[in-house]
Amino acid sequence: MPVTMQDKTPDEAPRGALDGMRVLDFSRFVAGPYCAMLLGDMGAEVVKIERPGAGEVARGVEPGVDGQSYYCFVVNRNKKGLSIDFRSDQGRAILRDLVARADVLVENFRPGVMEAMGLDWPTVQAINPRLVMVRISGFGQDGPLAGRQCFDAVAQAMSGIMAITGQPGGPPTLAGTTIIDYTTGMYGAMGALAALNARHTTGRGQLVDVSLLDSATSLLLSAIPDQVMGCVRIPLRGNRDRFSAPTNTFPTADDRWVLINCAEDAMFGRMTAAMGQPALAQDPRFADVQARLAHVEALEALIADWTRTLDADEVVAAMDRANVPSAKVATMDEVIANQQLRHRGQITEIAHQSGARVTAQGVTMHLSDTPLTIRRALPYVGEHSDEILTAWLGYSPESVNDLKIRGII
Repeated sequence: MPVTMQDKTPDEAPRGALDGMRVLDFSRFVAGPYCAMLLGDMGAEVVKIERPGAGEVARGVEPGVDGQSYYCFVVNRNKKGLSIDFRSDQGRAILRDLVARADVLVENFRPGVMEAMGLDWPTVQAINPRLVMVRISGFGQDGPLAGRQCFDAVAQAMSGIMAITGQPGGPPTLAGTTIIDYTTGMYGAMGALAALNARHTTGRGQLVDVSLLDSATSLLLSAIPDQVMGCVRIPLRGNRDRFSAPTNTFPTADDRWVLINCAEDAMFGRMTAAMGQPALAQDPRFADVQARLAHVEALEALIADWTRTLDADEVVAAMDRANVPSAKVATMDEVIANQQLRHRGQITEIAHQSGARVTAQGVTMHLSDTPLTIRRALPYVGEHSDEILTAWLGYSPESVNDLKIRGII
């Protein structure tokens, strides 16, 4: 089970895989913060850098706790907060001093912003040759679209994901969550880990360049070779699977939906037996996967006639007995109550500084010797400025107080 804040204080948490690593997080919204958060879950000391005042825009998205958005909360745990006025000369000097002492820098500004701040890759590499710099952007640091604005939905549209998502005859459809932001954040974290490992051999850091469009395109499975090599255009399929049938959602007697994913001939035989219609497995229209795909509408109509006679839980129970993968399409209330997710620590409570306990997602990877942990909630803007400037840069309390008075931090 992952260790959360209510189990241990930050100092008592077990040693993580990245214990001792220092990460500067310049990012906003989802992809960059999620990348840095993953490194924090692994034990790194992550410092979230924001301008004094309101901090990143995502903090203001309602609802939230004590003025701190849940939207921002779920991708910014395990971080300390440092506020710096990026526009001031002294603020930028402080940033350069922090870079000199960091292991990883994560940013997701549009290409050119870090350059304008005097923190482009050649500059930070000269300041700290061991630094790993993760640059997350919409289209990458180079190419004809590099300077264009991009968000998750734009990447879903441009990558073709939307064109293959949705009901037949309906419009292209976005995924229900920002899957590209999360995927890009994971690629960024993987790139950072690879670069840190290479540093053991070379002694040098390197630049990690990941983009939303690249990440989205990586999720297309075989759509690209299918199109180019086989001239096969993937149509909108709704909840059907391209490669197996029956796979779809089916209505039940209690006005719910059940997804059944029957991928193999032997599985189909068990399914039809569970339906009380074993002869369907011998029907030439349904004798193998290709036949079932060719006659999928007739097959699905027969299955829907059966599922409508049972409640959703009864359909799932019948499929479980037949060893056929299935699930009730869960509501968020059911996800939160799911005992498997709770057993795995995927639904957990995180203690916030305000005294609230926020129910949120837990850590996803489980390491046997250096477990990922949740040690801190989303920090307030600049919450740990004194601590960071003292511990990282050796500033005196008087110096820190002077910076506050002058509005630098």
